[in-house]
Amino acid sequence: MADKQISLPAKLINGGIAGLIGVTCVFPIDLAKTRLQNQQNGQRMYTSMSDCLIKTIRSEGYFGMYRGAAVNLTLVTPEKAIKLAANDFFRQALSKDGKKLTLLKEMLAGCGAGTCQVIVTTPMEMLKIQLQDAGRLEAQRKLMASQGGASSGAAEASFARPTAIAISRELLRSKGIAGLYKGLGATLLRDVPFSMIYFPLFANLNKLGQKTPDGKSPFFVSFLAGCAAGSTAAVAVNPCDVIKTRLQSLQRGVNEDTYSGIIDCARKIWRSEGPAAFLKGAYCRALVIAPLFGIAQVIYFIGIGEFILGFLPSKRD
Repeated sequence: MADKQISLPAKLINGGIAGLIGVTCVFPIDLAKTRLQNQQNGQRMYTSMSDCLIKTIRSEGYFGMYRGAAVNLTLVTPEKAIKLAANDFFRQALSKDGKKLTLLKEMLAGCGAGTCQVIVTTPMEMLKIQLQDAGRLEAQRKLMASQGGASSGAAEASFARPTAIAISRELLRSKGIAGLYKGLGATLLRDVPFSMIYFPLFANLNKLGQKTPDGKSPFFVSFLAGCAAGSTAAVAVNPCDVIKTRLQSLQRGVNEDTYSGIIDCARKIWRSEGPAAFLKGAYCRALVIAPLFGIAQVIYFIGIGEFILGFLPSKRD
């Protein structure tokens, strides 16, 4: 991010709009990522991202690809706003007299941003994963019912599609607020390294397009820098994302492992599925993060927030 002074309201507006646009564009790919990461050996419903999306459309319709999107669209505004604004805050706090930040300080700023965002990210991802993976579990139950001679109607009757409100109420009733923060440690393990990689990489790539030290990079440079930095960071932390997805899944398919924590999850995945399992959904995640952060950085640098605030009266007439 550029080390320029932008008002907090403008940062929140920029981050929120960027998140809404980005999530709407890439959500189906994110759904495929979740389902590919959750399926285990012997219970594979999908062979690839395209196979997952095709089967999802056939069995659940076009809008089946947007299961859980409402949760994301509701919470992505504060999540992205916190992430982008926090990174700017820490960069400004760590800078002295406007001097260029060292790589270490850029990474520390990213670390701070990643730590702050999990306040919203953890419950958002917790709810989203349940809704995204429900279709996979439903399809698996139907397949096993058909193989066992049971009617599809009986299979449908035995599986109630969850809603975000119902899941939230049950978690709050049974486990309190901690229920919505299941997988917090794994989320930190993913988001903190992600931000430590992403923000310094983006800042340095974006500077390549600046004609002057204080100038803005062209539109396409900010977009490409966001895409490159986002996809690189996404693939780098994908093993942590796989662990987080598994830990936050409340429902399991038939004969699928359950996990007691991060170390137990990593050990079982390694033993039963091999090291390649930690890269499940990596290309999906790269395809999600690249345009998501490309769009976010372009909107942030265009300054839509400042533009909107410019139309608001600064004082009463």
